[in-house]
Amino acid sequence: MEGMVAREYGYVALVLVLYCFLNFWMAARVGKARKKYQVFYPTLYASESENKNAKLFNCVQRGHQNSLEMMPIFFVLMIVGGLRHPCACASLGVLYVVSRFFYFKGYATGDPQKRLTIGKYGFLAILGLMVCTISFGVGLLRGGEPRTMF
Repeated sequence: MEGMVAREYGYVALVLVLYCFLNFWMAARVGKARKKYQVFYPTLYASESENKNAKLFNCVQRGHQNSLEMMPIFFVLMIVGGLRHPCACASLGVLYVVSRFFYFKGYATGDPQKRLTIGKYGFLAILGLMVCTISFGVGLLRGGEPRTMF
């Protein structure tokens, strides 16, 4: 396997693991909110007619759920785009992880608008990762070397 990917691809792998730790942390926050707001499994979202704290719990749950929904996109773009642009993808990945942390923290306040204060920058990171992945695909189609450019 040595020589098949750039050495810097290790940064891509480390950023993916960093996101896994963030995901575990968010899941723990949801678990804590379940106890605090009395929302027990298998209930995914609290009903406002049955729980006065439903919105607060649902915002914590939704912050994590949205991060889970975006995770496959993030992972695929990181893994594929990082084959050609490992440093760029790792940098964009760190931006994405940090923005997701603030997205979750803002959402968990109970005011969904606060998720976008810093969390909105995650979309720029995804866009950058898409560009890196497109570059990888186009490079392969042109018969070029799929190795790192920067």
